[in-house]
Amino acid sequence: MELCSKKKLHALSLAEKIQVLELLDESKMSQSEVARRFQVSQPQISRICKNKEKLLADWCSGTANRERKRKRESKYSGIDEALLCWYHIARAKAWDVTGPMLLHKAKELADIMGQDFVPSIGWLVRWKRRNNVGFGARHILAPPFPPEPPPPTPTPQAQLPLSLKDFSPEDVFGCAEVPLLFRAVPGTVGAWNRVQVLLCANSRGTEKRRVLVSGLQAAPRCFFGVSSEALPAFYHPDLAIPWSEWLAQFDQDMGRQSRQVALLLAARVVEESAGLPALCHVRLLPLPAASTTPSLPSSVVRAFKAHYRCRLLGKLAATQSVRAGTSLAEAGAGITVLDALHMAAAAWAKVPPQLIVGSFVQEGLAPGKTPAALDKASEMPPVPGGLSLEEFSRFVDLEGEEPVSGMCKEEAGTEDQEGGGEEGFEPLPTKTDALRALGTLRRWIECNGTAPELFENFYACEEEVERLCCL
Repeated sequence: MELCSKKKLHALSLAEKIQVLELLDESKMSQSEVARRFQVSQPQISRICKNKEKLLADWCSGTANRERKRKRESKYSGIDEALLCWYHIARAKAWDVTGPMLLHKAKELADIMGQDFVPSIGWLVRWKRRNNVGFGARHILAPPFPPEPPPPTPTPQAQLPLSLKDFSPEDVFGCAEVPLLFRAVPGTVGAWNRVQVLLCANSRGTEKRRVLVSGLQAAPRCFFGVSSEALPAFYHPDLAIPWSEWLAQFDQDMGRQSRQVALLLAARVVEESAGLPALCHVRLLPLPAASTTPSLPSSVVRAFKAHYRCRLLGKLAATQSVRAGTSLAEAGAGITVLDALHMAAAAWAKVPPQLIVGSFVQEGLAPGKTPAALDKASEMPPVPGGLSLEEFSRFVDLEGEEPVSGMCKEEAGTEDQEGGGEEGFEPLPTKTDALRALGTLRRWIECNGTAPELFENFYACEEEVERLCCL
């Protein structure tokens, strides 16, 4: 008696799977009939239908191996995609890409992403097979972001830079340098201490990058003993924004998430900043110098400044309440760069996502239905007491005014206090001081609080401080 031979598995290539989908879409053949035609089982045809969208995406990408029958995903998919992106750019520039060059680049990308990975010849062979890469006759591949001619008569929506269509709105970021007179008070005449603040957010308002504050002082006295890692914002001891370091960190962060993002940037930044780093995950899209479109919507910047000014006035009013006879200018002179850093971080957190989304769309920097008009009230926090809406609006836009040359008395005194010198530093608070301060704060809230919800925030702070004291 003859034993039945085991049925041999017949796997279909990508090209054959596309033929299966075409037959099912264009004819009235059933899955069983198509299975008999290709000499495979009906469940295999069913799986092809289930993965229809993924198969069509691979087919249309132009990089998939169409004769490959099985697709095994790489364990290091982030490195796989980053290397393929670099390969496209290299071939578009007619570079002579070799195997050793790819292995070296893969290792370099792995180090940037913080992954423990050593590429081997076997991995490279599989990578080439997965992505249909060959080193035969030289041919120039189309770059991943092909240039396109500008539209002849742009509509308001068509003002969107053409390259942005290659990215989802969540992956389109805008950034801006914001000059900030961080000690300025209403009605003050003179020159105030100025810092530069770098703001960056995506067009959906779902991601706000950590604020960067640049100031003139290399080591302000208020930073003595402070851990930079614990601060809610970065500080750079120079008024010029450190674009190279900031962009490198942004690129590294996106690499860890295996993302490709676009960053809208003022053209002058690219022109003036020499030696910008090579970026693998962030594509710079400089706006033309003649363009009136900002790289971060002006309404977003104004909302940030309004929240900062409101927070500053609240802090100064609290200072005046405990120091009788102190003028607003005298209270403002006590604001340190560290205070400004915290207030800038708090103000940036208060800018609502819906304002960011509407502003990007209105400026033509993101796709979507253009709003009739943004609600101006949504840009501004409640007007502080003692100021009219017009006065507060003028205070928010203070940087646009031309300051009088010279330095006011309060500013000079504060700079002297914050300057260098090894004597006179306040002792750093101990764990005992921290726990005693918690008790004092809780007692004060118990006696002066107006709502029990306030304790929810206090309990979270108390728990974290107690945890740190146990380390």
